[in-house]
Amino acid sequence: MKKILVIDESPLFRNFLRGKFEAFGFEVALAVNGLEGSLKLRSFLPDLIITDYVLSRKSCMEFLREKKSNPNTANTPVIMVSNPIDRNRLIEIAKYGVKKFFTKPLKIDAFVKTVSEILQVNLSLDSAPCIISAHFNDEVFIIEVAMGLNSEKIDLLRFKLTELLDLYEVKEPKVLVIMSSIDITANDSLKLGSFLSVVVEYSRAKPKFVKILTTCEYIRQYVEGRSDFSEIDVTSSLEHAMDGLLGRKTGSYIKGDNMGLQEEFLSAAAPRKEADEEIQMRFAQETPAVSTLADAAANMCIAVVDDDLVIQEFIKTAFIDTGFTVDTYNNGDEYLKSGKEGNYDLIFLDLMMPVLDGFETLRAMALRGIKKPVIVLSALSKQETVIKALQLGVRSYLIKPLKPEEIRKKTTEILHANF
Repeated sequence: MKKILVIDESPLFRNFLRGKFEAFGFEVALAVNGLEGSLKLRSFLPDLIITDYVLSRKSCMEFLREKKSNPNTANTPVIMVSNPIDRNRLIEIAKYGVKKFFTKPLKIDAFVKTVSEILQVNLSLDSAPCIISAHFNDEVFIIEVAMGLNSEKIDLLRFKLTELLDLYEVKEPKVLVIMSSIDITANDSLKLGSFLSVVVEYSRAKPKFVKILTTCEYIRQYVEGRSDFSEIDVTSSLEHAMDGLLGRKTGSYIKGDNMGLQEEFLSAAAPRKEADEEIQMRFAQETPAVSTLADAAANMCIAVVDDDLVIQEFIKTAFIDTGFTVDTYNNGDEYLKSGKEGNYDLIFLDLMMPVLDGFETLRAMALRGIKKPVIVLSALSKQETVIKALQLGVRSYLIKPLKPEEIRKKTTEILHANF
């Protein structure tokens, strides 16, 4: 049996790795800091070490030097999982048997593949197409599921919900599960049961405060047939789901005339703790290898569809140092007749425009099969609702007036993942 030593000061991350590798049949030892790691290194004699760079009581470099000086552990390979460090430190740790450096939040598929290669064992993951995203907004956990169900993603969700509960110090959890673009059948019953059990147990929400938004009839039948899930409300109406969770009408998301949308609903709430997320719900193969705007390809193309010339120039200026191509259009009709409407990597779209507004533009894009990420720009009046945009597939917003740093941050998020 291969042995793995995990050194990390985050109990959530330690337990996540232990559960994953014990399921693969490894013997796993955990250490909470560098000193305990040194002690277990000598007694446990692992075949692989997984460690953070930032360790207390004994630094990572002290630990690595000690490992190298011991003939029993000098050749033991090391995988480092940490927040980003500078190039000089990367060069330094490479001298001590560090075979691979992963940045947090960790993408589990690339990580497991590396462990498999280093230990020369065959480790396989569930490869069923699936996207599961989870975040916390406006008093509610929002969990989105698309394509299908994947046991690895369901396992990750357990730790993601635990992490979010802690980061946001959630007192009265409520959950909205959005299961779109998904066709669940009886063949998926075991995974569906596992998914729902994880949602209820690890969000700590009472079933009556869990709403599932879906048009899949099998999901409705499955939930109704399970006594432990019978209080979960399955609906195809987003208005009904949000009214039930928040206890207010969806129109109350809107402020007074021309005041725009309440930001806590549109943008992720700030964590109440000073900590970073460590669990990445997406696999590496699903995420473009872009860490900053500077790393993006020079031929990135962005469309700005907005009748405000000031906004057009403002966004162009925000990307002036990137080498991106930024095309501007005064309304949706101009954009759709451009001949390039399907070629953009990202689209900034105003909702209130003459000739063809943002809502009609989104509908036309859907009919043409244009599935490009859209960032809505708007200070919506009370006649428009968040619901309308959500139903058209929009998941990203920027509220006017805009700030350059917010534009770049949101763009980086979209190029990374998009959840």
